[in-house]
Amino acid sequence: MVIESTTNAWHIYDLLSPLAERVVVANPIKVKQIAQARVKTDVRDTLILARLRQLLSQRRQLVETHTQVVNRMHSVAHRHHLQHERGKRFNEKNTLWQKDKRLSKVEQFQLDLEMENRAYIEKQIGRIGKEVAKMSHQKPWAESMTYLMQLPGFGVITGMTVLAAIGEIQRFESAKHLASYSGLTPGLEQSGTKYNEKGVTKEGRKELRWALVEVAQRAVKSDPVWKHRFQELQKRMHRNQAIVAIARRLLELVWYVLTRRQPYRYFSQERIAYKYLTWAWQMDEEARDGLTRQQFTRYYLMRLGIGHDLTRIALDPKHPRKIASEAELLALRPELNHIE
Repeated sequence: MVIESTTNAWHIYDLLSPLAERVVVANPIKVKQIAQARVKTDVRDTLILARLRQLLSQRRQLVETHTQVVNRMHSVAHRHHLQHERGKRFNEKNTLWQKDKRLSKVEQFQLDLEMENRAYIEKQIGRIGKEVAKMSHQKPWAESMTYLMQLPGFGVITGMTVLAAIGEIQRFESAKHLASYSGLTPGLEQSGTKYNEKGVTKEGRKELRWALVEVAQRAVKSDPVWKHRFQELQKRMHRNQAIVAIARRLLELVWYVLTRRQPYRYFSQERIAYKYLTWAWQMDEEARDGLTRQQFTRYYLMRLGIGHDLTRIALDPKHPRKIASEAELLALRPELNHIE
């Protein structure tokens, strides 16, 4: 039995499962893409994917609510022509305008409520972020995150969002198939014998497009290679179109690194080590399975098969950071001896 993916689909799924040999929850738009996949995930993997997607979806909803709260507060400031700091950081310096005498008591009361809402939502977003970071260091995500976290622009949330959206990378025969699945590829409009290129199709998973656009925004700032490509694209298209084009190319890069299991060739080993260190910063020691940040960094360098002679990260010469030795990690994780 196949049921359409809707708000109460999983409740219906639970009711029907004991009555049918097999129940499938499907998105009609993606049924064709799933049917063409070469590898099918089993029930357990499907449930793991679904739960991660739900957790990440809840985080996105909280982020959207947080933005709405902030915008409502800023609208009060605009209404009275009050100077206020832009952005989402609300420390004491940035909230002095909320005590302005031009504000009515009702408005001040509403602002107090909004500040409480903002603080609570930020706390919930942080809790989900910690849980997702913990999951990123566990099966079945850790192996793929080894390759995603080395790439420019990728963080824990965007990396896990991409993995949750695409499932097993073997489902996609090529990088173009994956790009098409995301909805980041341009559509075509046929008129007689002529084909006109339209905007991106947006037929894939919305969260996958969001994650890749976020990654693209960061990559064009942090990596000279992608910055140059972005600048070249901007010469012939709007900035937003150029970012989408970069997002599509980065997704194709994801396919290559996940299928070939290779290091990112445009980053130095030291730069990749720093990316792993930033990953470690988002977890406490328990989430890192008892590893220190320095050991965690070495652990993933060894999984990637690079950085054997690297002893520290000195991208900022004034603040070099040591990393654990391979001998230290092998004493803690002897299974690393068997990684090819």
